[in-house]
Amino acid sequence: MQKSKAEPIDPLREHVYDGIQEYDNRLPNWWLWTFYGAIIFAVAYWFYYHQAGMDLPNEVILAKAKAEVTARAASLSKGPLTDDQLWSLSLDPATVAAGRLTFVSTCASCHGDNLEGKIGPNLTDQRWIHGGNPVQIVQTVTTGVAAKGMPAWGPLLGAKRVNEVVAFVLSHHKKGEPMVIDPTATASGKP
Repeated sequence: MQKSKAEPIDPLREHVYDGIQEYDNRLPNWWLWTFYGAIIFAVAYWFYYHQAGMDLPNEVILAKAKAEVTARAASLSKGPLTDDQLWSLSLDPATVAAGRLTFVSTCASCHGDNLEGKIGPNLTDQRWIHGGNPVQIVQTVTTGVAAKGMPAWGPLLGAKRVNEVVAFVLSHHKKGEPMVIDPTATASGKP
């Protein structure tokens, strides 16, 4: 029996385009399986989301988004805390402890671990540079004092953590004690 002429491994195609002949190679198997997998995934995705209705309806997604916006608006409409509310926060041990943690990590480098003042002013005496009532302290912490090098902590910490820090500072004072505004006070507490 006579053997037929072996077919070349990479047969040339019959046509010529711009003087170029092409080989008739098969795609690698991993390309084919990736292609087949993509087709199967596309059909399954189309069926699951567009035909069977298994995804959340747009009305449900919209209702959740509206609820989040409403909750956010309600929390913002409460307005800022009053002096009395901040004083009551300073009596809550959990709030004061949370405020201490934030104070130690963000404020202690300038105001000292015990609020005694380092390069920043002393926060344990009754002499305040920018006002010592609770709302003024919140305002100072939130907006910062750029002229003195104090950053605005409000955008970084958020209102809740700012209020906790103020509660921690107020826990070192008594409600009703005289607070003197003294713009000449320094870190040591002396003019």
